[in-house]
Amino acid sequence: MRRAVLGSVLGLIGSVVAMAPSSAATQPRAEQVSAEPAFLIGCGAAVPKPGGGSWVCTFADEFNGTSLDRTKWLPQTNFATGMPSPASRSCHVDHPANIAVRQGNLHLTVRRVSRPVVCKGTRADYTSGQVSTYRLFSQQYGRFEARMKVRFTFGLKPGLQESFWLWPDDRVASGVPWPAAGEIDIAELYSEYNYYAVPFLHYRANHGGPRPGLNTAYCPAARGQYNTHTLIWTPSSLTILVNGKTCLVNRSGDPAFRKPYIATLTAALGVGNNALRWNTPIPATMSVDYLRVWR
Repeated sequence: MRRAVLGSVLGLIGSVVAMAPSSAATQPRAEQVSAEPAFLIGCGAAVPKPGGGSWVCTFADEFNGTSLDRTKWLPQTNFATGMPSPASRSCHVDHPANIAVRQGNLHLTVRRVSRPVVCKGTRADYTSGQVSTYRLFSQQYGRFEARMKVRFTFGLKPGLQESFWLWPDDRVASGVPWPAAGEIDIAELYSEYNYYAVPFLHYRANHGGPRPGLNTAYCPAARGQYNTHTLIWTPSSLTILVNGKTCLVNRSGDPAFRKPYIATLTAALGVGNNALRWNTPIPATMSVDYLRVWR
């Protein structure tokens, strides 16, 4: 599993680096924090905060409309996922067949297309969906949570990779390259494993590779049913929970985790041991019931 996790991470990051434009970094505007109770502004019932009081809602999308709220989300359309050949490659596109809101969920779908598409200078036989809060919302510290479901695969059928993850706001200069610059993968889901979510924290510790209990873990989370993935992020720790159960605690206090991050939801093709195969179930949809952020 170690090779699959590392291969998937590196394949995704190689693509993600292209997401941030090369404009000069500027400080992001301060996000407005409401003083209203959480249940009044979209994050559901008030959630107790460690040490007393309740978390204050700063961002929420319940996906109750009929289209993507583009004041909150930016579809990504400028990079590919999967292996470097058209037959196992996917381009993220802004298309209703790949990014849709209906029945109280955001649906991100990987599908085969009749005509190859082109992105990042490469042809692809598949399209997929990814949305982020890029330059629309970012936050440093707090509670980030998504409830989502991915397609169940009967038996071990590699090929799909879905993710709920955070990336540094590019308006704040990092000063160091990835991985030291940081990334917080709250949940990476691989279709070759039906019963696990894999968080992965990217920072200087990456030089030692995947290190369970430090920068990664294997969290029980069955595909084909809704699971709730939560990050509790403080200046001194990152705690990742699945369905309310703690899976990974990192107390490094690394500088990589001391700046604002954006939120991203991704449905993609996998790489390495989790690359597309003849029996990968396509089309495949990742359904997100909500994404909520508190401070």
